[in-house]
Amino acid sequence: MINHEVRTHKSAENFPIEEHLAYKIAKVAADPVEVPEETKEMIINRIIDNASVAVASVARRPVTSARVIAEGHPHAADAARTGKGAKIFGIEGDYSAEWAALANGTAVRELDYHDTFLAAEYSHPGDNIPPMIAVAQHKGLDGKTLLRGIATGYEIQVNLVKAICLHEWKIDHVAHLGPSVAAGIGTMLDLPVETIYQAIGQALHTTTATRQSRKGLISSWKAYAPAFAGKMGIEAVDRAMRGEGAPAPIWEGEDGFIAWMLHSPERTYTVPLPADGEEKRAILDTYTKEHSAEYQAQAPIDLARRMKQTIADAGKSTKDIESIVLHTSHHTHYVIGTGANDPQKMDPTASRETLDHSIMYIFAVALEDGTWHHVDSYAPERAQRPETVELWHKISTVEDPEWTRRYHSLDLTEKAFGGKAVITFTDGTVIEDEAAVADAHPLGARPFGRAEYINKFKTLATGIVSEEEQERFLAAVQNLENLTDLSELNVVVTPEALASAPKTPEGLF
Repeated sequence: MINHEVRTHKSAENFPIEEHLAYKIAKVAADPVEVPEETKEMIINRIIDNASVAVASVARRPVTSARVIAEGHPHAADAARTGKGAKIFGIEGDYSAEWAALANGTAVRELDYHDTFLAAEYSHPGDNIPPMIAVAQHKGLDGKTLLRGIATGYEIQVNLVKAICLHEWKIDHVAHLGPSVAAGIGTMLDLPVETIYQAIGQALHTTTATRQSRKGLISSWKAYAPAFAGKMGIEAVDRAMRGEGAPAPIWEGEDGFIAWMLHSPERTYTVPLPADGEEKRAILDTYTKEHSAEYQAQAPIDLARRMKQTIADAGKSTKDIESIVLHTSHHTHYVIGTGANDPQKMDPTASRETLDHSIMYIFAVALEDGTWHHVDSYAPERAQRPETVELWHKISTVEDPEWTRRYHSLDLTEKAFGGKAVITFTDGTVIEDEAAVADAHPLGARPFGRAEYINKFKTLATGIVSEEEQERFLAAVQNLENLTDLSELNVVVTPEALASAPKTPEGLF
């Protein structure tokens, strides 16, 4: 890896294009290096993972709205239009690639249930997959080409996340996603470095938004935000291929991203990127979710499940609890903990999107139930159960400097996303336990492998996708390197599952 120093440059400075971060990223994207076997296998795992959560969310309102919008943009190839069109999760037909990417990205993101990478910034790098599959389907590309594009997307997003913190300046993390999507598509299409450079600049410029989408009363835009970024990445590539340019230098300009969206013109960021010919392996640093909740809640859910048994072994129950304090990282405390100062995080009538960003709610339910379910654990009747509300409101979080240090550690063997729970009972008894990583994490008690990804898919697809369709998809995706028809990566749900989706109000399309 090469560490690149990235800072603001005045317009009058001599700052050649070859030194721009966007150009360096474009060079990585254009590098014809082969994808290593481990990376290929993990990409297949993550395509399975995305399909799992996409089919599980197919009947939810935000996903239904996105699907209906995309259906308003069918693709019919003729002499004036190129490409084959793209597929929409759950249904048949050919649709405009950018709108299919919006629908599929929303489906993947809706349940907060796919992969994650956390460092200086946070991310869901699996968000790269829907727009790249859509473009690959539209252009008639093969599985080997798709593998190269997805490897690039993960490489760029993960390394931006390692280097540049966005949330500190209240910028949403999808600002790293637009450029990674543009880079990955550039890889798939074998575009020139200059074209990819322009697409990356446009993608960053059009996908910068505030973090209010994940603050306060969180709405369905949390699911749409990365899908929109993927759509913008596709459109940026299309414009760049036609010769249209981007604001430049996009990161380092005097009125650019670093100077005004992030810290200030005085800040220098160190961004690692692969050298020429270096394999793209960043996906191997990422991890998926066993539970449908914010990633910082994964280890606490497993911890709560374990502590439920500890409480029972001590002859006590959750009704005997006086208080619970979760000692955790800065991010967990201030984003999904009481440090956020969001009253909505303690509100039994809050939206699902808000509840999955409330570690207090999540820990209470997991401690009571000893399990976590992507639907049942968020049901209004579950959230409003009086004894749950009472326990929930006894839980608080505090930042522990050691957990913050481990959260930001670049040593993946000590990097941690959990914390310590201190439960005090009304009789003064105290029980403590801690968990650094989730059970499903590569260093956890039960790391996810291919079998676990397949099981997750089959579990979530039960009653939604026929067994025949499940097996067809799993066979196709596991043969991705030899796959020539990428429409086989689409999963069609049963008519009954589709009929259960709510009717949405009429819009423009």
